[in-house]
Amino acid sequence: MKYTEFKERVMAAAASRGLTEYELYAQEKENISAETLNHEISAFSSGNVTGACFRCVSRGKLGYASTELYTPSEAERVVEAAMENAACLETEGEAFLHGPGDTYTKVEAGTVTEPTASQLTGLAMQIEEAAYAADLKVADGSQSGAVFYRNQIYLSNSRGLDLTHENAYTMAYSSPIAKEGEEMFSGFYSVGGDFAGLDPQSIAQKGVEDAVSQIGARILPTGTYDVMFSNHMTAALLRVYANIFSAEAAQKGMSPLAGKEGEPVAAPCVTLTDDPFCGESLVRVPFDGEGVATSRRDVVKEGRLVTLLYNLAAAHKAGVASTGNGVKAGYAAPVSIQPHNFYLQKGGGGATEEMYEKLGDGVYITELNGMHAGANPVTGDFSLASAGFLIEKGKKTGPVKGFTVSGNFYQLLQDIALVGDDWELRPPMRGGSCFGGPSFIVRGMSVGGK
Repeated sequence: MKYTEFKERVMAAAASRGLTEYELYAQEKENISAETLNHEISAFSSGNVTGACFRCVSRGKLGYASTELYTPSEAERVVEAAMENAACLETEGEAFLHGPGDTYTKVEAGTVTEPTASQLTGLAMQIEEAAYAADLKVADGSQSGAVFYRNQIYLSNSRGLDLTHENAYTMAYSSPIAKEGEEMFSGFYSVGGDFAGLDPQSIAQKGVEDAVSQIGARILPTGTYDVMFSNHMTAALLRVYANIFSAEAAQKGMSPLAGKEGEPVAAPCVTLTDDPFCGESLVRVPFDGEGVATSRRDVVKEGRLVTLLYNLAAAHKAGVASTGNGVKAGYAAPVSIQPHNFYLQKGGGGATEEMYEKLGDGVYITELNGMHAGANPVTGDFSLASAGFLIEKGKKTGPVKGFTVSGNFYQLLQDIALVGDDWELRPPMRGGSCFGGPSFIVRGMSVGGK
């Protein structure tokens, strides 16, 4: 049974049982991936996930049920199961269903070439062999990979919404190992877009350049340094700390930004934007997981917190409108709050090399490790194993490693002295949010080395 017919049967089953508040959220996800190791395919997977979640208010209580089968009997069962789920609850629930009236921005899908399994494995192998050919220092243990991802979302409810959108793209990466003597150096480069436009030679070359550039790295002495974070590290930090801008986190006491809308929370050169329609993004969405129209908005503008991010429930509690940031990680997942394409805007500091000149003497950080354990998204504290390059008299010199950079993210936002123009938006992880921005400079950071 096609989804359209299944949806009609679910809606009819809900109406026939006297339900007036209900929603059907469905997802059709396709994923094909290939990985290489030591000149051969080491892993391949291909899968499709199709499922729907029905939620309703029955006798004043909110119930849920999900299914992966689109059959007439399942259309009846999922409604009955949601009503039974509601009956088991002791407290009343609120559905927070969104109604009509929004204006939805049309999102252009662009060119999408869906590769066959053979084409995808071929791309992964081409990247692998190109990496070995790029430099004699590339050694066994090098890896590459490619993945095609397609995600179709449907949302219909009793208030008249009937929405759908789709995202599809291919991602590829190179993760070569460069060997010098007994030392090994790992590089990485990833890129996403239309399959037909991906260049295996370029992907491999950039991964190899990253690995080889680390050869000869020495331990950085402990001290206080002016630090420049690369644009990739900007994205990594925003990914880890994105939840501090969630209104739900603030309402639960898990973000110190609660009640600070309109107040300065960062340096005047800092503007953080959430743009669901960003042209450089692989994921563009016209509505969120609750059917609310999405929109581009500055979360922090010139250092001041403009707004937190809201879903319907958090907005209801605060007495404001949703910002369209209700997100579902999967068809059966609860609604959480996440940005769509979240980035630090350009700050006029110039290209990467110009930022070196303005840094003067300091450290250019290109790698932050241990984010899962060394960064606390609630307190903002972080202590992260790092690597990068020395900047001396405005020029990038030798690579450095084995040092730890420590601080607090909330203070870091206030201490940013200069934001560059080498802006980049990183590909999403597992179909989720995208993060990015340019490099930025912070003066006088504590660094622990030898």
